[in-house]
Amino acid sequence: MARLQIMDTTIRDGQQSLWATRMQLGDMLPILPKMDKVGYWAIEAWGGATFDSCLRFLDENPWERLRSIKANTPNTPLAMLSRGQNLVGYKHYSRDIVFHFIQCAHRNGIEVFRVFDALNDIRNVVDNAEAIKECGAHFEGAISYTISPVHTLDSFLEYGQQLKELGADSIAIKDMAGMLTPYRTERMVKAFNAEIGLPVHIHCHYVGGMAPANIIKAAEAGAAIADTAHAPLAFGNSHPAVEMIVAAFQESRYDTGLDLNLLFEISEYWEDIRKRNHYKRGVSSLTHMKVYSHQVPGGMMSNLMSQLEVQKASDRLPEVMAEIPKVRAEVGYPPLVTPLSQIVGTQAVFNVLTGKRWSVISKEMKDYICGFYGKAPGRMDPAIVAKVTGDAEMLDPDIAPGSLVTTTYEQVAEEIGDLAHSEEDVLMYALFPNEARTYLSKHRTSEKVDFLLEQESSGTKEDDYVDINQIRELVKVAEESGVGEIVVEEEGVRIAVRMPGESAAAPVAAPAVAAAPAAVAAPAPEAAPAAAEAQRPASWYAVEAPMVGTYYEAPAPGEAPFVKVGDEVAAGETLCIVEAMKLMNEITAEEMGTVREVCLDDATPVEFGTVLFYIEPHEKATSVPEQA
Repeated sequence: MARLQIMDTTIRDGQQSLWATRMQLGDMLPILPKMDKVGYWAIEAWGGATFDSCLRFLDENPWERLRSIKANTPNTPLAMLSRGQNLVGYKHYSRDIVFHFIQCAHRNGIEVFRVFDALNDIRNVVDNAEAIKECGAHFEGAISYTISPVHTLDSFLEYGQQLKELGADSIAIKDMAGMLTPYRTERMVKAFNAEIGLPVHIHCHYVGGMAPANIIKAAEAGAAIADTAHAPLAFGNSHPAVEMIVAAFQESRYDTGLDLNLLFEISEYWEDIRKRNHYKRGVSSLTHMKVYSHQVPGGMMSNLMSQLEVQKASDRLPEVMAEIPKVRAEVGYPPLVTPLSQIVGTQAVFNVLTGKRWSVISKEMKDYICGFYGKAPGRMDPAIVAKVTGDAEMLDPDIAPGSLVTTTYEQVAEEIGDLAHSEEDVLMYALFPNEARTYLSKHRTSEKVDFLLEQESSGTKEDDYVDINQIRELVKVAEESGVGEIVVEEEGVRIAVRMPGESAAAPVAAPAVAAAPAAVAAPAPEAAPAAAEAQRPASWYAVEAPMVGTYYEAPAPGEAPFVKVGDEVAAGETLCIVEAMKLMNEITAEEMGTVREVCLDDATPVEFGTVLFYIEPHEKATSVPEQA
C-alpha cells in the first residue's frame, strides 16, 4: 500500500468551521510559501463559503484571493469545494454559468474540484463534471455521508458508481457532521476500493472526536488521501490536526513522509494569528458529542450559534438542536450539508423562536419540498408538505432541477453592464448579485477617484493633507445627483474632482466643503407623528419581524411589491421577505384582511419584533381613520 497523502484544509474548511470564514487574505499570505514546501497532495483554498464571505463580510475580491494564493503556492495543487449545481451559492445556476465558472476557477489556479450535492442527486453534479473534464482538471466526486433509515452502504456505493460513470478521478467520503465511526469507515473504504476502484479520499470533521481513529482505519483499509488542518484550526467543528495524523503514521507503512518540524513551525504562525484575532480554539463540548443524535455538521453548528447570537437567543441552542432531527425527518432525511443544512437548521430556529412550528417558512425550504433542489432521499410528512406548498407547483421528479435555469452568461453580462470589467466580475454578479454590485460599485469609485486625484492634484505639496475617504464619499453623491465636479478645500489644499465625461469647462456645481462625509449624508427621516399611533384602531393587528434581518418588499429587485396599502390578503399570503441567515424568509398574513400600513422602506434592517405591517381583519372591519 502507498503512503497516506494529506490535503490541508486550514485556509478553507478549517477557518470556515471554526472562524465563520472570517480569515482575511492578509493573514494567509505570509505563511503560504512555507505551506507550499510541505508536500501536501493539495491545499483546499477556495470554494464553500469563502466566495460569499469575501464579498459579504471581508470586502475582498474572491478571484483576487485565489490568484494571490496560487502565486504563493506554485508547487502545490489548489483544491476547491463546489456545491454541484449551486457552485458556491445557495441556489441552482444554469449549465452555461456552471461551465464559465469552472473554467474561470481553473484558469485562476484551481486544479482539484471536489463536487458534492446535498441530496446525493447525481443530476445536480453532471454539469460540474462535464465542465471539469473539459478543462482537464481533477474531478473528485464527493458522497455526502449521513445516517438515516434511507441511507445505506448500498445507496452510497450506487452513488459512487454514478460518479465514476461521470468521469470522477477520485471519490471523497464527505463526513461533514463527524458521524463516521472507525469500523464503519473501514467497511466503506474496503467496499469502495473493491466495487468502485477509484482512489478514496476521507473527509471527517472532528466534532465528536472519532475522526483520527477513522483516518487510521481508512488508511489500513486502503484510503489514499485524508483531510487535516493545522492544530490552531483543528479539532471541534474542524478536522483532525495534521501534526497528530503525521505523528500517528510515523514508522508505519502509511507514513505520510511530511516534516513534523516544518508543520509545527507553520502552526506557530497560525497560533499567533488565532491569538491576534481573538479566535476560539476547536473544542468538542457535550453538544458536539451529541452529534450521533442531532447529526449537525461542524460548520452548521458554528453558524447556528452565530445566528442565535444575532437573534439574541443564544440560550435557546439546546432547543434548536433538539428540533433539527425532527425537521429533518419531516422533510425526508436530507443530509445536513450546504445548502440543506442552512435550510433545515433555519427552519428549526424559526420553529423554536416563534413557538409555532412551521409558521414561518423560507422560500428555500418551500422550493426544496417542491422538488427544486433535487429528489428528497426519503418520504416527506404529507401534512408538512401540504402546509408548506399550498397551491404551489411541485416539480416533476423526472425533470432535473438545474435544467429549469436557463440564464446565460451573456444575459448576466448585459445586466451588470460596464460595472463588470472581466469575466470574473460577471460571474461574481451571477452568483451574488446584490453583494457583487455593492462591491464593484465601491471599488470602481475608488479606482476612479485614485486616478482623478493623481491627475488633478499635481499642484499640491507632498505634505499637503487630503481626506481621500471624504472625497470618495462625495464622488458617490456626485454620481447619484449628476453633479459634474466636486471641489474640496482642506487646510489650504484645493482639489477639483471631475466626473468622467465632463469637460474641463464644466460648471462647478458643488460648493467647496471641509466637513466630514457625514455632513453630506441625507438627513434621517422624521419619526411618524404620535397622532397616527393614537388613532390606529385597536382591531388592527401588527405583523412583526420574527427575526433580525433585512426587510424586502418584493420577490426580487425591480419587481412589484408583494402588497401595498389597501390590498386585501388571504390567511397565509406572503406579505414580504425578511432575509436572515442567508435565506429569504417569507412573512405571511395570519388571517384574511386589508393592508392598512406598510411601516418600512424596502431593504430596511429589522430587529426581532419590528412592526412590518398593520392589517385590518375583515371580520373586525371598522372605518379607516383619515391619517392611517
